[in-house]
Amino acid sequence: MKHHFFSVVVTGLISFAPVLASAAAVKTEVVKTDTGWQLLREGQPYFILGAGGDASKQKLKDLGGNSFRTWGADDIGDKLDEAHKLGLSVTVGIWLGHERHGFNYSDAKQVKDQFNRAKAAVEKYKDHPAVLMWSVGNEMEGFKDGDNPAIWAAVQNIAAMIKRIDPNHPTMTVVAEIGGGRIESIHDYCPDIDVVGINTYGGGPSIAERYRQAGGTKPFVVTEFGPAGTWEVGKNAWDVPLELTSTAKADSYRATYVNSIEAEKGKLSLGSYAFAWGAKQEATATWYGIFLADGTRLEAMDTLGELWSGHKPDNRCPQIKPLKFETPVQVEPGATVRVTLDVTDPENDALTTKWVLSKDPAQYQTGGDAQIAPPTYPEAIVSGDAKGAEIKMPTNGGGYWLYAYVYDGKGGAAMANAPLRVLAPEVTPKIDSQKASLPFIVYADDMKGLPYVWSGWMGNHAAIGMDEASSISPNSGARCMKLEYRANDGFGGIVWQSPANDWGDAAGGFNLTGAKKLTFFARGEAGGEAVNFAMGVIGKDKKFPDSGSGELDNVVLTKEWKQYEIDLSGKDLSCIKTGFVWIVNAKGKPVTFYLDDIKYE
Repeated sequence: MKHHFFSVVVTGLISFAPVLASAAAVKTEVVKTDTGWQLLREGQPYFILGAGGDASKQKLKDLGGNSFRTWGADDIGDKLDEAHKLGLSVTVGIWLGHERHGFNYSDAKQVKDQFNRAKAAVEKYKDHPAVLMWSVGNEMEGFKDGDNPAIWAAVQNIAAMIKRIDPNHPTMTVVAEIGGGRIESIHDYCPDIDVVGINTYGGGPSIAERYRQAGGTKPFVVTEFGPAGTWEVGKNAWDVPLELTSTAKADSYRATYVNSIEAEKGKLSLGSYAFAWGAKQEATATWYGIFLADGTRLEAMDTLGELWSGHKPDNRCPQIKPLKFETPVQVEPGATVRVTLDVTDPENDALTTKWVLSKDPAQYQTGGDAQIAPPTYPEAIVSGDAKGAEIKMPTNGGGYWLYAYVYDGKGGAAMANAPLRVLAPEVTPKIDSQKASLPFIVYADDMKGLPYVWSGWMGNHAAIGMDEASSISPNSGARCMKLEYRANDGFGGIVWQSPANDWGDAAGGFNLTGAKKLTFFARGEAGGEAVNFAMGVIGKDKKFPDSGSGELDNVVLTKEWKQYEIDLSGKDLSCIKTGFVWIVNAKGKPVTFYLDDIKYE
């Protein structure tokens, strides 16, 4: 199951705007009826037709959706304002710590600080007219039995606090499926939780029936649903989970919605949030996304629109079958693989196909943690079209993924993929990081011989603008770096790499042992821009990872230059391959900011 926070994907990053101040709270309540439960908003029945993710909310509205959810409440004023303008509601998430990330529910100070952050968020946003309900935590109970009384006591205390200060909105908590002691714990320990949120994937079509069998009597919202997860599907000969096609995934969304969400309307179900309203690198580039990374919609989006509005789209996405191989899928280095593709278009639109071979990151049970897109091998595609492709496999051993992306020219696409394997050892060159002298300059006025290359462009590449030698009011010297993300939505960012274009498959980096901090100066074009900064983002799952990492989440820039610092005390800096990272997410407007004087000290 999944959660969502700072990552290099579509969710978790935020921009800032003033909270709408001219309107009042819209009362929402959960009421008992003769047949079950119902959500009322302004006294009228309200069934949630929603999604979770950071893609276009205008598209969500156009398809018949009425709501979206967040996983956290940090500075979401712009999201609430946008929702209100579009006539959408928002289930506001209050992020609670996960034990696997180091949060200790037996630590009174940690729990109190978390409570205070939750209270501050509720006080800040409770009167915003877009708020629908509060979601206290997301899968904070973990992936085992989920019955830790300390966790549920923390949830209850926050829910009770919300009841005291906000009489206008219900409370919900979100769990990873319903196994173990989750449902019993919520009912026993959390009387001030009104609604149970359930994240379910392969088990979605039966979740309502299983919820009743588990003793569930509170109303529920299916807070994440989609295709079967990596832990729920069959595996191939070398233990890699097999992903469904975009067409089969659309059927999965429909099955869960029809059998569990809509079927329980007026009984236990208050609605749902489909996942992921956007694209997300998790296990593969496409496993959970309703969109491709370039913003093109997949068939699941057509299906959701039909379920929400009762109308099929005028032009539907192509429909695709699993890839079929004419050659073995486990081959010797440099061998040729041939594959056939079966794809049709409902309106007989002319189709174009893009074939992509990428390295398999071999990260399948991630719990939703952030992942960086693995390298691709465009030179491996010998030929390819809408009927098939010929691939010359790399010489390096290990796993790969082959993707077929088929576009109809009308904003729709289809996707099928399959794992491949080169039967040879994965070459691991000796790590020989250069020892650096401190201070170690990453960027300054004199740009000769800078150690890291700003080659790792992420997200919507076309929307990123960079002037590495801008003369616009530098912090020092004659130059600074001007960065732009020119789109109105989505995310973009750049990883500064050594060597260039490497995501952990090659030796490189610098030995920065002795550095205590990474400092840099930054300012915004207008002030209020939100940017995430980090270093050391290549994980230990890669052959050549960063030895340490650090980050500053959601830094709000001012119009004036200000120095920021990432604390590196106690970190292993013996091999830092990604020396600096920035990521922004535009919410309704582009983002422009400036950087200068970046160094390890």
